[in-house]
Amino acid sequence: MSQAAPQNPAERLVWRALVWTWPFYAIGALYVVGPVLGWSLAGLAVLALYLGPAIRPELRATGPVPALAWLWMAGMLLMLFALWAGHLDWGLGLGKTIKSSIGWAKGWALIPLFILAGAVLPIRREVLVRGQCKLGLWTLCLAPPLLAAPYLGLPSQIFTSPLKAVGGPGPEYFSVYLYTIDPASWTPRWQFFAPWSPFAALLGVCMVLFALEERHRGWMAVGLSAGILMILASKSRMGLVGLVACTMGPRLLPLVARSIGWFLVSAVATASAAWGAAAIDLGNQALQNFKSARADSTRVRETLQRIAYERWQSDAVLFGHGTVKPGAHLVEYMPIGSHHTWYGLLFVKGITGFVAFIVPFAVHFGVVITDAVRSARGRLPLGLLMTLLLLTFGENIEIEAYLLWPALLMLGCHLREMAGTGAQPSA
Repeated sequence: MSQAAPQNPAERLVWRALVWTWPFYAIGALYVVGPVLGWSLAGLAVLALYLGPAIRPELRATGPVPALAWLWMAGMLLMLFALWAGHLDWGLGLGKTIKSSIGWAKGWALIPLFILAGAVLPIRREVLVRGQCKLGLWTLCLAPPLLAAPYLGLPSQIFTSPLKAVGGPGPEYFSVYLYTIDPASWTPRWQFFAPWSPFAALLGVCMVLFALEERHRGWMAVGLSAGILMILASKSRMGLVGLVACTMGPRLLPLVARSIGWFLVSAVATASAAWGAAAIDLGNQALQNFKSARADSTRVRETLQRIAYERWQSDAVLFGHGTVKPGAHLVEYMPIGSHHTWYGLLFVKGITGFVAFIVPFAVHFGVVITDAVRSARGRLPLGLLMTLLLLTFGENIEIEAYLLWPALLMLGCHLREMAGTGAQPSA
């Protein structure tokens, strides 16, 4: 049996959910699959912890719940409290509070649930790595008709699944697209199995990161090719930044942490003293070119962030507004509190929600950076956390957790690896 083949029910469940991503997308079911998988795996983890040796051997807990997983759970429960308090402050009513609480269960709650499952259940990183490469094979096989669709005159959207009746952030989460048209340039962009193109690009970055861990050269090439295709075809600036920063950063970190790294840093610092002004001017010019590549998008995002920040300061510092608010023509009717996790948290859940997310995220980042300096096993989780951080500056991360679950599960697996319990069930 291949080392990457699923060897227990938990791994088989994860494997099928990952490999069948495209068939699930074809029926508009991905937004349903993600939360169901998260709560199922977390329930299985709790059951394994509760039953101990009484559960079947291949499903026994690999160890206790890590402290960091408890911190994530505490943070997301505080997030739920901030949601209830915000709804109460603004008199949004019981119906809307229940609906938003269900949204929390399908969004913020998935972060600690998947981390818990990865930390407790005997799920190996090899299964996630090979599963991503299998998903990459699906993507490469479907790429020719997707890329040709706009030039053959095929419609952009195929259909919206009736599963939208379960509720969600919008119909795009249940819709099947061949491509979309960029309103700024009127050229096609591809979003693959994501609800929009920039998110697809960062999913492509995650695929590249997983593929770099693959030991089989053929599968590695498949995963890398598919991930890079997703990044390029989405035409996302953030994806290009992630491709470079999130792959190179974790590999350069140990070098920087060692003496040769400090020598190089000091050499760069010395050179910067002589050429600092020119370097700053060059950096500013590069930033302006980056923003002007999609000037309309940049303007809308910056305006949304400014409005969200000002209204948080003036109206609802502690618990926020409870929900996003409709935007005006100035921001192309985009909701206030969207398109940025940090400003969105301040606007919707106030400083309470902001702290509830940034504390476990920062602690987890510190833990992973420390391990990445010491061991190669920290490269993948660090790259994934860097991708998630990049995502927070352009998206609301909670409504995308249903597709980010392989990364979240990997973060949990890494906590288990650091504890030295491996992926074998405890006796």
